[in-house]
Amino acid sequence: MLPEFGYGVLLVSFIVTVYSGIAAVYGVTNRSASLVESARRAQLLSFPLITLSSLTLIYLLVNNHFEVSFVYEVTSRSMPTYLKVTAWWGGQAGSLVFWSWLLAAFTSAVTLRKWDRDAEFLPWVIVISAITLAFFLGMVVFYENPFTRFWLVNGGVEPAMFPPSSTATVFTPDDGQGLNPLLRHPGMIIHPPMLYLGFVSFVIPYAFAMAALITGRTDDRWIRITRRWALWAWLFLSLGLVLGGRWAYDVLGWGGYWGWDPVEIAAFMPWLTGTAFLHSVMIQEKRGLLKHWNMILVILTYALVIFGTFLTRSGVLSSVHAFANSPIGPFFMGFVSLSLIASVALLIKRWPELKSETEMKSMLSREALFLLNNLLFMSILVVCFWGVIYPLISELATGQKVTVGPPYYERATGPLFAGLLFLMAVAPLSAWGHSTVQTLGRALWKSFAAALVVTGILFATYTQNVYALVGFFLIMLVLSATLHEFWRGARARQKAQDENFFTALSRLMGRNRRRYGGYIIHISMALMAIGILGIELFQTETQGTVAQGEQIAIGDYVVEYRELASWANQGEGVNYTRAVVDIYENGIYLGQLYPRIDYYFDSQQNMTIPGQRSTFRDDLYILLVDWQPVSTIGATFKIYVNPLVNWLWIGSITFLLGLIFAAWPDRDPADEPVRRKVTRDVRQTSAAD
Repeated sequence: MLPEFGYGVLLVSFIVTVYSGIAAVYGVTNRSASLVESARRAQLLSFPLITLSSLTLIYLLVNNHFEVSFVYEVTSRSMPTYLKVTAWWGGQAGSLVFWSWLLAAFTSAVTLRKWDRDAEFLPWVIVISAITLAFFLGMVVFYENPFTRFWLVNGGVEPAMFPPSSTATVFTPDDGQGLNPLLRHPGMIIHPPMLYLGFVSFVIPYAFAMAALITGRTDDRWIRITRRWALWAWLFLSLGLVLGGRWAYDVLGWGGYWGWDPVEIAAFMPWLTGTAFLHSVMIQEKRGLLKHWNMILVILTYALVIFGTFLTRSGVLSSVHAFANSPIGPFFMGFVSLSLIASVALLIKRWPELKSETEMKSMLSREALFLLNNLLFMSILVVCFWGVIYPLISELATGQKVTVGPPYYERATGPLFAGLLFLMAVAPLSAWGHSTVQTLGRALWKSFAAALVVTGILFATYTQNVYALVGFFLIMLVLSATLHEFWRGARARQKAQDENFFTALSRLMGRNRRRYGGYIIHISMALMAIGILGIELFQTETQGTVAQGEQIAIGDYVVEYRELASWANQGEGVNYTRAVVDIYENGIYLGQLYPRIDYYFDSQQNMTIPGQRSTFRDDLYILLVDWQPVSTIGATFKIYVNPLVNWLWIGSITFLLGLIFAAWPDRDPADEPVRRKVTRDVRQTSAAD
């Protein structure tokens, strides 16, 4: 009865969500506050209902109910309990339930806020949220039902929710297929939820933006309400991308963290538009500019969230991240298309009302440089989008799917990322309203000189690669300019308030979390760029087959094969094959590494675990490729040396700390006044920043 109960609750959730949207529309058109309140309560009810259905599914997963097809596909008896719980989002149907559960949680949280000042937004926020939630619940209820069971019918097994015939009986397999070994990495426990949180969180700013268009609110109130939602969405999406990179580095066994895989790019594209949005909303708040552009960005971000979900779940693209082929792909494309058309039509209708309150008078002003920053992000988006859809277009036109590989993306995006680094250094030093080459030069020359000196040292001691030197120069320019801003602001406060330097710095940062949190993020991006440059330009690799006691040399390292052992853990359902290798650098013994291959009996698949030795300078990354336990041929190893790659992970941690600092609540946005008209002059706006 549990599968029927779980499915029934999902069906009720779908009906309640549809009702909330319809009631909100009727309530606002008929000026019925009671109907709007009924819609709000219905939306609140969706979260406990989906939670109840989700708990039912988790119970079935944990307790080995293999008669349920989803449980059979993603779990096995040998899997530990925590992995059975995470299998909730490890398969197609379960992940859609998880997506719906998160969205219900967020929309419920939004409807619980104080609506005194923004009552006209409420019904339309409910409508937009309900449409999105109803779509995902509809996919689960009608097409990807996680509660489908196996039935014995005429000697065969058939999956269905209810008995296909009067003679059908439930069939329970002895064991399940188990989760894909690649998804059993600890990073995958957190990686998908973070991506889903990022995706779902961006629905809230979109809902408020559409509510603003529908109601004709042309001020920046919707931005102030959703500012923190957008920041946390960006945090979650960023964390998901970083964890995905670490998972790829630890599990996929190709020595890298990012392969420009279509599904990786599908998650990266809304991050690009979300990043551009977070920069450009500051221009609207400070100067009353780019109102049209901000609407376009939030619409694009929402559309790309749904499009990315479609790519992952339709099976139209080959990827280690994608689910199997599914009939829901056309429905996702239809929903993306309809929502995009409706949003753009609404924007066009309100276009004349979204007039800028001031004009952009200087091409070197902060708002102009932020706009250029946005254009670079959009250029990277175009490169990525074309690379993703080109194989689909090629297949439709010629019948052959052409793969777009990393070289295309790297050549096309490299100069654009370099431009973004340059703007990270320059834009914070410009003033709102007006800047000149002279004022920017005075603010930047010390940082420029420091970057030039460091680049010269690197040229003399590390590399003469032109691309690397340009990259390191830009990185040092960002670091020195940003750190100088911290020093300059703290020194000014120290003199004005008679405080010691560190007290002045902490209070300065606390008074303007967004600004200094952004600076920390800029520093983190520069640190990450060091790791990216290192692995992209200086990675070396080799592969060889050696007998016990023989060696493989790569750069300054020598790897000596010592022994190999293989054993089975029946309780975990895994066979481990582990090699032991000695590591030497310039003749000095450094220790041992243990690359291995884990074979999972339930899914009959391997997972490669590299042996890694990490330092600030480089990573020694060793893979066990093959072995011959009886023959004297020995084992085959693939070895990478990844210079500077650990700066990528250091920068990632710094990035998350900076984003948390910027998003940490200090005052309720509802208490902030809405700026109807820009009245500050250039000096006042610069001082306020």
